[in-house]
Amino acid sequence: MKSASLTRFQKGPVIRILLVDDNRLVRRSLRRLLEQHEEWEVCGEASSGYEAVRSFQSLHPDVVLLDFKMPDMDGLETARELSHRGRVPILLVSMFLNDQLTAEARKAGVQGTCPKEQAGCVVQAVEAVLRNETYFPTWTSRSAGRESIAK
Repeated sequence: MKSASLTRFQKGPVIRILLVDDNRLVRRSLRRLLEQHEEWEVCGEASSGYEAVRSFQSLHPDVVLLDFKMPDMDGLETARELSHRGRVPILLVSMFLNDQLTAEARKAGVQGTCPKEQAGCVVQAVEAVLRNETYFPTWTSRSAGRESIAK
């Protein structure tokens, strides 16, 4: 992974995160969640796979959070395309996670997955990939009481 940029008042490296989701409310919620961390900033947002590829090339993010179901290119196709353009951790955040999708995501170059309805796992996943680890927890049951990303 490349080194993070120095931007926020030159305190130290800032991790630049690109959000990719066709739902504006989900992007807004993810931004609020991620930017609670002083060292993280959302450097850009994209609402489609094609837009993500263009943004990726110009923004040079340190991490990409990617939705699975999007109108033009799905998250797996987008992950494959981004993986060919640079070595950056990609996390798939989706309401449709299952064992098959997780296996396909790994093949596409994704380093972690999180269900959208478990917002807290997004922070854990970003932290894991920043340590050069993967984040593929087993989601045998989804707790209805957990905070959702799209509120």
